[in-house]
Amino acid sequence: MIKTKLCHILKVTARFTGQMIFIFIMFFMANPCAAQEIPLSLETAVSEAIHDNTLIQEAVEKQRAAMENEKSATADLFPKLSAEYTYMHFKDTPYIMYDIPPAGASKFDMWKHDRFAWDVSIVQPLFTGFALTTRRKIAQLGIRMSDIEKDQAVMDVTRDVKVGYFNILLAKRYLGVSDEAVKQLEGHVADAQQFYDQELIPQNDLLRSQVALAHARQNRVSAASNLDVAVAAFNIILKRDITDKTTIMEIAPPSPVYYDIADLYDHAMKHRPELKQLETALAQAGLGVKMAQSNYYPKVYLTGRYEQLGHNSGATDNDFGNSHNTIIGAQAQWQFFEWGKTRADISKATHEKKALSAKIDGIRDSIRLEVKNACEKLMVAGQNIKTAETALAQAKENFRITNLQYQQQVTTSTEVLDAQTFLTQAEMNYYSALYGYMIAKATLDRAIGSN
Repeated sequence: MIKTKLCHILKVTARFTGQMIFIFIMFFMANPCAAQEIPLSLETAVSEAIHDNTLIQEAVEKQRAAMENEKSATADLFPKLSAEYTYMHFKDTPYIMYDIPPAGASKFDMWKHDRFAWDVSIVQPLFTGFALTTRRKIAQLGIRMSDIEKDQAVMDVTRDVKVGYFNILLAKRYLGVSDEAVKQLEGHVADAQQFYDQELIPQNDLLRSQVALAHARQNRVSAASNLDVAVAAFNIILKRDITDKTTIMEIAPPSPVYYDIADLYDHAMKHRPELKQLETALAQAGLGVKMAQSNYYPKVYLTGRYEQLGHNSGATDNDFGNSHNTIIGAQAQWQFFEWGKTRADISKATHEKKALSAKIDGIRDSIRLEVKNACEKLMVAGQNIKTAETALAQAKENFRITNLQYQQQVTTSTEVLDAQTFLTQAEMNYYSALYGYMIAKATLDRAIGSN
């Protein structure tokens, strides 16, 4: 009996589970966006933006191009193999005249009407004035440059995602404050209407409350619009459709942290990608000087060639000499006079290197100022959180007491409206300080070269 009931319960449960699964499937088929409405965390948003961002994709392609350029420069160090095939047809048979006493001048054919030749050559550079090895080092620095550009793009995208994320949270808070203000004023208008009906307050007090409510509703519409704009801007950063209803997770309020400005300067000087780029470019400029100097040296190559010469298409038949030969030799080239061109190239590369050195000094000063500015904003925002938090608690208590007094008709509607205005402003100031601190922290992280 018990076993029969148990089986019945299991069947009912299985039937219910199957129905629920069917309902869920039908729900998601009818609402395809429902599965996409899971709120994004900040980490997930950053990962998505990094994966899809065009700046990073551009940096990746430049990185691949730099790697191929390094392979090309390395290939110049190895032997070059080439082949050549030629065919010539002579209208008249080539000949040569010999003066052989006592017979006198005699004519001898040198070749037939058709001439076929092919050869295979190999050239190995032995010394190029360090030009090839220098070019390879420049290409290797190009890879490092592309890596730094990618890091910079990741930092920029990470900062933009954080700022966009915090702007949405701030806009949501503003909308919440506007909603609360509307509710509070609706309650106040209801009280005022009741008091007016009881002839306890004049009509202008009721009208003042109604005007305040209308203004609060307008502010709520603006707050909702600002939230939509913030979400749209965030969608653009994530490379989503601008109309997507992207939702994000809330973040716990941060604990203000105070930094040593000297440590921040040191960190920025070591990790800012802009500085790393310029330092890499400076190293490339130094190698550029060495590259220009390579023209002062001779170029030496080891050469080898196998050749065939004949009357037929394969160049194997030759009635006038050997049809094939192998040649090994060395070739040296030295261009020692160019009207000062090499000296001018060296001078140009040297000036470019000095210009980069001066630019690096200027960038360092700009970075220090940027770090100082970001740090000051962070410190101000941290201090504002405490101040705004205290002011918010006071504004809440003031509104509570004033509203209670109004309900007991020991204060005026004006006092209630002022208290509500103070409360709304205090709430907005608090959230502005809170999320302003988060935005300032993201800005400071980028200023010192951190993600």
